[in-house]
Amino acid sequence: MSKKPIAIASDHAGFELKAVLKECLESMGYDALDLGTDSTESVDYPDFADALAVAFQQGLADRGVLVCGSGLGISIAANRHRNLRATPCHDANWARLARQHNDANVLALGARLIDVDAAKACLQTFLETPFEGGRHERRVSKLSAQ
Repeated sequence: MSKKPIAIASDHAGFELKAVLKECLESMGYDALDLGTDSTESVDYPDFADALAVAFQQGLADRGVLVCGSGLGISIAANRHRNLRATPCHDANWARLARQHNDANVLALGARLIDVDAAKACLQTFLETPFEGGRHERRVSKLSAQ
C-alpha cells in the first residue's frame, strides 16, 4: 500500500527549507505534492496556504507542510480554512503534542527561526505520531465544525 502524498508549500523565505524537507519526505517513502513557490522571489504566503487547502479539498493530500520565515503567518493563513489544523512547531516535542492532542494535519515551520536538523525532526515526528483521540476528540471536532 502506498502512502498518500504530503502536500508541501512555502513562500520565498521558506523556499530553501521546503526543498530540503521535500527530499526528506521522499527519503521517508512519501510522494511530495509541491505546491510552490519555485524560487526566492517575493510572494505572498496566504496564496500557498490557500493552495494547500484546495489540495486537501480535492483529496490530493490529507497532511501538509507549510514554510515561511517565521511559520506564524502561513499557519494563520492556513487556519482560516476549516479543513486545516496548522501548527507552528520549533521542536519535535511540539510536533508530537500537535499530533497527539490536536490532530494537526499541517506542520508549519519558520525557515528563519529553525535549523535544518530541528525541522527534519519536526517533520519525522509529525508524520510518525498518531492522534490519541479520546478526551481530545470532542475538542478537535469543534475546530472543524461549520
